Amino acid sequence: MNRLHNKTVVVTGASSGLGKEIAIQSAKSGANVVLIARSMNRLKELEQTLVNQFGVKVYSFQLDVSDASELERVFTDIVHKVGNIDVLVNNAGFGIFEEAREMDLEETKRMLDVNVFGLMASTRMAIDTMIERQSGHIINIASQAGKVATPKSSVYAATKHAVLGFSNALRLELAEHHVFVTTVNPGPIETNFFETADTSGTYVKNVKKYMLRPEEVAAKVVSCMLTNKREINLPGWMNAGAVFYAVFPRMFEALGQKFFFKK
Repeated sequence: MNRLHNKTVVVTGASSGLGKEIAIQSAKSGANVVLIARSMNRLKELEQTLVNQFGVKVYSFQLDVSDASELERVFTDIVHKVGNIDVLVNNAGFGIFEEAREMDLEETKRMLDVNVFGLMASTRMAIDTMIERQSGHIINIASQAGKVATPKSSVYAATKHAVLGFSNALRLELAEHHVFVTTVNPGPIETNFFETADTSGTYVKNVKKYMLRPEEVAAKVVSCMLTNKREINLPGWMNAGAVFYAVFPRMFEALGQKFFFKK
């Protein structure tokens, strides 16, 4: 992973779960890491750990990515204090598993603000200097839910559909500037994501044996940094289902009824 040595990797949602693991493995690979999340206490703990273990430069910035004015200020501050951003990992996001008719409108807006607007705005703040340098990498954490929507995840799936659409167009726009765009589409990961998404514990109980380890997903993400990787899809069997769904949606929905209702 010499290509990451002394490069700057920015990770949103870095205080826990997949984002934290991506930050750890980026630092282990020699990258300087910028940690972004709402919890400064958690970021400072992680910062100290990474500095002590790997001897890299680590910076922490408190930010709610849905706050446009704060987001612009923080990213300007990052460029001034840290320098160029080589890799931006848009990981911040959350989900709530409820039927559309039961969704609280404020929660719906919040999910769109964080999962979609926050990702787009963070990208907007990073790409100008990447284009100027003709180098860089945007990695957007999407989901298999962005490819196959299931009951009780209508809003969450919609946000991840948006991430995929945005990323696919962005990839075409940035190709001539040698800036890579990768989408990461994992199935369920064993993280604290489900403390909010699945308060009943039903989904976790039903899919526990299928859950991915965050270390496994992070390793895939870090290994693709600064390479022209279009997508990372995990697990393979779930992505095969997404491909089948794209070709035969009606048949897939009919055959998959039992599996879909896990929430």
